[in-house]
Amino acid sequence: MNPPDLSKLSGIKRQGDEPVFNEPWEAQAFAMTVNLHQNGVFEWQEWADILSQEIHSGITRSYYGHWLSALEKIVAAKALTTIPDLTEVKSRWQKAAIETPHGQAIVLK
Repeated sequence: MNPPDLSKLSGIKRQGDEPVFNEPWEAQAFAMTVNLHQNGVFEWQEWADILSQEIHSGITRSYYGHWLSALEKIVAAKALTTIPDLTEVKSRWQKAAIETPHGQAIVLK
């Protein structure tokens, strides 16, 4: 299976052939998406269609904000998780992040 052609995704900054990310979570979301595609969970065109819907949704967020929202939707559509489960984990993560002193690892309880 060939890796996706990043030149077709204009919102991804690149240095040579490699993507460049502003935050670690962007790289993680990108890597999860590529891994799911490479493992046959979805076709790249299916992913591109969902990402395009997010970008054109009228919701203002960063490119990778759209990317993450599309990833959440496709994993829910493929029954790998559910939107309520994702929402709960996000809430727990935010609470843990607020309660964790700076410099310490965030741990979900």
